[in-house]
Amino acid sequence: MTSTPLFIQIYQGQAEHIREELLSGLRASKAHTSPKYLYDELGSKLFEAITCIPEYYPTRTEALIFASHGHDMARQVPKGSVFIDLGAGNCEKAARLFHVFHPARYVAVDISVDFLKGSLECLQRQFPELEMAGVGLDFSSELNLPAGLALNPSQPRIMFYPGSSIGNFTPEEALLFLKQVHAVCATAPGGGLLIGVDLVKSKAVLEAAYDDALGVTAAFNRNMLLHFNTLAGTNFQLEDWKHIGLYNTELNRIEMHLEALRDVVVTWEGGERQFVEGERIHTENSYKWTLTGFEDLLKRAGFGACKAYTDPEQKFAVFWAKA
Repeated sequence: MTSTPLFIQIYQGQAEHIREELLSGLRASKAHTSPKYLYDELGSKLFEAITCIPEYYPTRTEALIFASHGHDMARQVPKGSVFIDLGAGNCEKAARLFHVFHPARYVAVDISVDFLKGSLECLQRQFPELEMAGVGLDFSSELNLPAGLALNPSQPRIMFYPGSSIGNFTPEEALLFLKQVHAVCATAPGGGLLIGVDLVKSKAVLEAAYDDALGVTAAFNRNMLLHFNTLAGTNFQLEDWKHIGLYNTELNRIEMHLEALRDVVVTWEGGERQFVEGERIHTENSYKWTLTGFEDLLKRAGFGACKAYTDPEQKFAVFWAKA
């Protein structure tokens, strides 16, 4: 018999706080916003589509790494662990590993609350014997799992953070975040982190991955404007903006921007912002790492033994780090 997974919503979308955060970024001399606002329900679906396009190598390369090395990874992870999936989305990446890792419990965490609820309910029907829970949480600012999960204090915590979302943090932010992750992993013996990391590579490959020929990434980025309109009462018009994806070689990061195609005035209740043609809103960074650089970051965050698994071309890596 299939049970309904426990769901705890911490991310309530405090409307006034979100509105002020968005408008503060728009009013800045160099307009910017957090990439978490890319992920409303439509944004989450558009990102799913991005993972299928030919230019976007991270998802299929990571899948190849798990297929090739999953059993070796599983030997590092105690059976009967709690598998905590950060940024779970549709939960499919974790689901593909259940038969290898044999978790005792699965906890999915994501900021896109409605999307996560639907995904988790579908997953519970596929795996009715596995205890599941969902948490609607913006863990980018603070990783604080709710007491309502009633986690067994003796069960190892395995934090699962696939994809390349760690790249959305600056190196300084990534260190602080990984220290929080380590604290959760270290709660019980045997815990650790399984994390995906996009590696430094050619500018051409990276820019194609973030500015695909079909324009799916452009739609994903521009959809943020519609999300702005909903959350902050702005009047962005899609036809006024184009997507920019570029690789900053000095900082080893992809940058996504929205560029004004003409002079525009964006208004909201009580204010406005003028953008001249060519002016940009900085919407996302995705930092790329070297193998040695990321291992050093994990060690500075408190993790012990680390093991990196890569594809033959070393485009991408999955790290296992013991707490």
